[in-house]
Amino acid sequence: MNDDRRFPDDPAGPFPEPPQTFTDREGRDIEIRPFEEGDKEPLVSMYVDFDPADRAQGIPPATEYRVRDWVETLTGGDGLNVIAWNDDDVAGHATLVPDGNSSYELAIFVHQDYQRAGIGSHLIRTLLGYGRAQDIDKVWLTVERWNRAAVNLYRNVGFETADAESFELEMVLRL
Repeated sequence: MNDDRRFPDDPAGPFPEPPQTFTDREGRDIEIRPFEEGDKEPLVSMYVDFDPADRAQGIPPATEYRVRDWVETLTGGDGLNVIAWNDDDVAGHATLVPDGNSSYELAIFVHQDYQRAGIGSHLIRTLLGYGRAQDIDKVWLTVERWNRAAVNLYRNVGFETADAESFELEMVLRL
């Protein structure tokens, strides 16, 4: 946890608030809405079916038991969560987790069947709009520097690189 993390002075955005509906690049109707308690089982199912090759920094966990515990931690605390739905299927999930320093860590996961269809960008933007509406001011994330698609996505949304000294980039944004 980095207490001296520097955030930009100017806010990024604007960002839309959930719910949001759009058609992805594959022609699928996607709805992004805040997590509700009844969403837990479909969310767990998405993560259990998650391609191990798409795991980064050890998440999501690999076993159903650990996935359930992890989802409970993400959805049971003071964080914010949005889910992208294609009918009854979870296409993706994004979360803002408080870090104890008045800022929030962002994590996003798009199921392999829905990647490269524009869902990640919508998920992040909608989560950030939700965060702003809940008076969240500072958001950060880490990303493996070789993950160019993710780095470009985060930059396009408005994140700036704060620390690039390891194999991960730390990126920051002010809402």
